[in-house]
Amino acid sequence: MRILSGIQPSGRPHIGNYFGMMQPSIALQNEGDAFYFIADFHSLTSTHDPEQLRRNVLDLAIDFLASGLDPEKATFWKQSDVPEVTELSWILSCVTPMGMLERCVSYKDKIAQGISPSHGLFAYPVLQAADIILFDSNVVPVGKDQKQHLELTRDIANKFNDRYGEDLLVVPEPRIRESAATVPGLDGRKMSKSYDNTIEIFEETEKKLRKKIMKIVTDSTAVEDPKDPTDSYIVQLYQLFATTEQVSEMEDSFRAGGEGYGYYKQALFESIRDHFAPMREKREALLQDTGYVEDVLAEGAKKAREQAQEVIERVRSAVGIRP
Repeated sequence: MRILSGIQPSGRPHIGNYFGMMQPSIALQNEGDAFYFIADFHSLTSTHDPEQLRRNVLDLAIDFLASGLDPEKATFWKQSDVPEVTELSWILSCVTPMGMLERCVSYKDKIAQGISPSHGLFAYPVLQAADIILFDSNVVPVGKDQKQHLELTRDIANKFNDRYGEDLLVVPEPRIRESAATVPGLDGRKMSKSYDNTIEIFEETEKKLRKKIMKIVTDSTAVEDPKDPTDSYIVQLYQLFATTEQVSEMEDSFRAGGEGYGYYKQALFESIRDHFAPMREKREALLQDTGYVEDVLAEGAKKAREQAQEVIERVRSAVGIRP
């Protein structure tokens, strides 16, 4: 079973990235042939500073490895080191109806967030389809918000197969993480760099981490009064890091009253700090050996290209570019 997933180097990973993509990917590297890439081509739609992009790529590679990605179990590479993906993207764009892309909500969402419209932003789903199809991927783990893109990838693969030959391209299956709740940011909206409401998995200092957590939006309920844990962003974040028993204790304490929100934010701070502590230690070691990180990406790209070249030759022959 070939498992594939990618993540954009659009800045330092936050808790939403960790639970949405990184942690599930790390777990899946034990279940099949895992292929994971850093989507630097995709990031060109929003990152226009070349030095910043290079830093983001290296930082993301370090953070992913520190979080538990094992290069002995997973192929890990930088998207731009496998140029076949852009060739396949163009070929797939020639079988992709405009109506498909016009129905994609992500383009409209990005424009609404103030990102300048471009062909790259509009055609983003085709490159995403190429990312998946190029490696004969069987399974793509995605959150509910990415389900439409995976369905579009399936539609594109089927359209290609209908035109050029049955079973030429593997049609991937989604693995929807139904239990993966949206991770709330400091203001209660979905945690996102676009909203500037994130908690990075490796904040620069404990002081900065604690300061951010103390900014989590709460209501004006008095210290002595009972509080409703149901819609509390503090509790929602605490559930990601604490045991079931610890969460129950916090919820009971909310209902009983007598503690201010600062008390619960401190508990959340400690749980986040302790969860990432061993990863932070590994990250510090990797920062001292970036040559190793570059070697991991280079080896991953070599293996990824071997697979990519098999698929692109199949595609070139099917469309008539090669005999």
